[in-house]
Order: sequence, then C-alpha cells, then structure tokens
Amino acid sequence: MTAGAYHLAIYNFGIHVDASDSAAVRGFVLREPMNFAAAERAAGFVARSGYKGVPGPRSWGPLVFPRFLAQHGDGAGVSSLSLWQDIESLMAFTYTGVHADALKHARNWNMVQEWPPLVLFWVPAGRRPDWEEAVKRFEMLADRGPTPEAFSFKSAFGPDGSALTIDRARVKTLAAENASGQADLLERVETLPV
Repeated sequence: MTAGAYHLAIYNFGIHVDASDSAAVRGFVLREPMNFAAAERAAGFVARSGYKGVPGPRSWGPLVFPRFLAQHGDGAGVSSLSLWQDIESLMAFTYTGVHADALKHARNWNMVQEWPPLVLFWVPAGRRPDWEEAVKRFEMLADRGPTPEAFSFKSAFGPDGSALTIDRARVKTLAAENASGQADLLERVETLPV
C-alpha cells in the first residue's frame, strides 16, 4: 500500500462555551472562514466537507456529533472534516499560521475536553468519508486509544497499519511554503478580537 493511494482524514470536535452567535465565541466565528481559506491554500490539502445549508463545499452526509455533545453540551458543537495528502501536510497546516492562532485561543471558546480533540484515519484516495464514519472513528479513539483505524498525531499509523514516523523536517518545509500563501490571512487574523 502506498501513501499516494490513500488520503488522511481528520475529524475534530469541541463544544463551545456558549451558543455560536454569542459574544463569548465571536473570535472563533470571525476566524473560521480564514481557517478554511488557509487550509485550501495549504500544501497537501485535498478537500473538506461543508455543512448543509451553509454556503461553501457540499456536506459529506448528514451532520452528526459524538455522544460528548449530549453528555456535556450547553454550548454549540463545533467540528470539521477534511482530507489531506499525508500527515506532514496536515501537521504543517495545523500547528502553524492561521490555524495555530486559532489553537492558541481555543481555550477561550471551547469547554475543557475530556475526549481527544481529533481523530485521524486513512481512506482510499477519491473516497469521501461521511460525518457518521468520522464520529464513529472519533469515539473509537476515545474508547480504545490509538489503533490503525483511529489515531492521533502522537500515535500515528500509516495506511498499511504500521507505526508511522512523522518527517519533522518535511513538516517545517511545508509550513514555510504555507506561510507565504496565507500571510494576508494571518495579518487579518492577528487583528481580530479573541
């Protein structure tokens, strides 16, 4: 199995501290379109699911949430689902630039989590996982820990199920490439209220 025959899916989930139209999460709402734009400009980005009834990409099936929303949620559930060429591309986007700014401020907008922030899993290139599959994988990671079917950056697996070593030098190279492509977005994000 070659990595090129597969794409890496990421599903993340959190619960806002208040309703999505509240002042408490305004900083998140203002940043979200720029995060999506930065992802679309990032090296290795393949595609992302949209949300039914929201302008943008088509939703990959009906939106569902993990059980944690019903168990803990007074705020709004927030999630995303996207595909990437490989783990280094995803890591370069996630931990630098526009998205890193959002991560830095996430504690202001989201409840403290008793579950993983995200799940990673491989799908054959050309296949779009739906929200239901992503949530099942997310709950699998929360319940069983990392496996080749549901894992994290800290305990990563390749498409063949073997342990994956992340090429950190490549992550840095990709992050530097991404920086020039999202400089205008980052400049705007840094002026936004938290």
